[in-house]
Amino acid sequence: METEPTEFNNPPRVGSFARTSTGLSDYQVKMVFIMPTMILLILMNIFPLLWSLVLSFYKYRVNRPDLPPEFIGFKNYVRLLSDPDMWGYFQTTAYFVVTAVSAQFLIGFGVALLLNREFRYKGLVTTLILLPMMLSPVIVGLFWRFLFKSDTSGLINYFLLPLLNFVQATPIPWTTDPKFAMVSIVIVDTWMWTPFMMLISLAGLSAIPKYLYEAADVDRASNWFKFRWITLPLVSPLLMIAILFRTMDAFKMFDIVYVLTREGGPGTATETVSMNLYKLAFRSFNTGKSCAMAYILLIVIVALSNIYVKYLNQLKREA
Repeated sequence: METEPTEFNNPPRVGSFARTSTGLSDYQVKMVFIMPTMILLILMNIFPLLWSLVLSFYKYRVNRPDLPPEFIGFKNYVRLLSDPDMWGYFQTTAYFVVTAVSAQFLIGFGVALLLNREFRYKGLVTTLILLPMMLSPVIVGLFWRFLFKSDTSGLINYFLLPLLNFVQATPIPWTTDPKFAMVSIVIVDTWMWTPFMMLISLAGLSAIPKYLYEAADVDRASNWFKFRWITLPLVSPLLMIAILFRTMDAFKMFDIVYVLTREGGPGTATETVSMNLYKLAFRSFNTGKSCAMAYILLIVIVALSNIYVKYLNQLKREA
């Protein structure tokens, strides 16, 4: 006697071509959910990237819509690369990146080594250290601009006043003197982003197997030996990733400089490439030249990133 077909006798097909109750395959359902995000990504990121590349070959001002774009080829790039001021902005940016990222790495890794142990209120201490990283850069700039006031109303000069009386008679002009302005930027950026380095370093230190240190203790290895041959090799890939992210972000740093020194002052002492890019685009409205400058900065960042990635792959092979 024949039985009527049921859903148990004909189980649904499993695979990329299985049909849902709507008649769509699994692949089509995935595309329905993915395509809106892909379209939004293209409209918000890829299209402006390509459009700015096209504009970099044109003489064009966004505030003059009556003047059509004029194709000039690579002249924008040639003018920028032959401008001595341009190299001055890159030197200022390089000084900031090297100084700030080095300070953040050393302090962040040192704090992570101190926190990589069990003690009372460890979670609370770690959370308090991470607070600067969670603040808006504009708020951080305004906060430190108040602290760095040149007179004694600035808290830093107020607390340093007893020491300053032995060195100089006047308070330190943190943001108004070219000798101290970039130091102020480095201090603020280090205060804000050292927790990021600490967090990545702490994650790497926590992942190191404890039995390696126990085996070293059995062999009576010194603390320096354990740090040199166990801690550093195993945590170095994560450290390189943290340095890579911070280097890329430091090259693009704009908001703290804008708020703290009022557009790169005094003079051009703190005028980084990003700040000069902002002035070209939104002060001079030289859209074509600013797009070319943005791509020069992009090429520099990509080149540095490739060096970091190459060194990171070498560390992985050695590990």
